Amino acid sequence: MTVTLEVRDGVGTIRLDRPPMNALDMATQDRLRELADEAARREDVRAVVVHGGEKVFAAGADIKEMRDMDHAAMVARSRALQDSFTAVARIPKPVVAAVTGYALGGGCELALCADFRIAGDNAKLGQPEILLGVIPGAGGTQRLARLVGPSRAKDLIFTGRHVRADEALAIGLVDRVVPAAEVYQQAHAWASALAKGPALALRAAKEAVDAGLETDLDTGLTIERNLFAGLFATEDRETGMRSFMEDGPGKADFR
Repeated sequence: MTVTLEVRDGVGTIRLDRPPMNALDMATQDRLRELADEAARREDVRAVVVHGGEKVFAAGADIKEMRDMDHAAMVARSRALQDSFTAVARIPKPVVAAVTGYALGGGCELALCADFRIAGDNAKLGQPEILLGVIPGAGGTQRLARLVGPSRAKDLIFTGRHVRADEALAIGLVDRVVPAAEVYQQAHAWASALAKGPALALRAAKEAVDAGLETDLDTGLTIERNLFAGLFATEDRETGMRSFMEDGPGKADFR
């Protein structure tokens, strides 16, 4: 299998495993979507890590496969391409990308689908599609601009240049830089801490932020208000507030 899902301590690790560079061919894209949907459904998965291994996250699409596709073939395929990445973005649980080595093209677009990105000090990220005479097609023009702003996104997309981990951190493309050997450990620790939290509140928080970014402020506030009020019907809300009153903040044991 080119993509696997392993669950430990409430954390599901979606692992890319297509040596040598984890090129994202169509079969890998389809498998990624299947496992993202599975992680979304499974109750024993409370948070997710997306990882490419110790040496490389993903160096982009399979250009050999793509080279043989004409316009009609890509029209037929492009929705499935985007849907495989969107499935990761829509996992209703905290998702962290553990990025080592190259995260280019589709690899960078996959990292953009996470809620948080931890990069190794050896990471290089970018959207080099322009050098092939095309543009990002798996969400890069949209998610990158929303994350780092349109000017910085256009710089990366227009030039196709790679950015090292320190620059990626400075522009907000990644959220933390650590020694390469510690990337997965720290990503799993981040996810594991959130896996112990209130699952429905975390789901609501993610939905409120993501949906709110796609609309105007008043509509976003309505989304937030409805989700906020809905949590007052949950056992986790009762657990959290009871624990706060009896034991102080941060001690609730959410089931």
